[in-house]
Amino acid sequence: MRKIVAGKLHGIYVTEANLDYHGSITLDPDHCEEAGILPMEFVDIWNKNSGARISTYVILGERGSRCCILNGAAARTCQPGDQVIICNSVYVNEAELTALKPRVVTFDMDNHIVDRLTYSVGRNAEGGYSFSILDEARNALPVPALVGRS
Repeated sequence: MRKIVAGKLHGIYVTEANLDYHGSITLDPDHCEEAGILPMEFVDIWNKNSGARISTYVILGERGSRCCILNGAAARTCQPGDQVIICNSVYVNEAELTALKPRVVTFDMDNHIVDRLTYSVGRNAEGGYSFSILDEARNALPVPALVGRS
């Protein structure tokens, strides 16, 4: 079994850090549903401002609130206004990898959704893996490592 990205809230902004709550991250259910993140699911959180990396579980906040609230010990790793990446994962057999289509949601500074992307792994003619980032219309976007190369 391999641990693979299942969904991602990429670049969402922290709206509150609540040290006195007993733990977790509180997220807008609309955002979770877009990325396929479930309540009580463990997620990894990567702070783009500080580089801090933590793991905690998700609780659902108010629908439509666009909240991203770090609670308890997690509140020490992020401040309101920090941009974070929140990622869930699944364990799959390697043979199942090409069937998995992780959903990636990106945000503006007010936590409105900007883009809905999909990661796609396929097999090339030589039997190796290929990787694509697809937009909502299923058009391939540039992969950062390949930008500018000929």
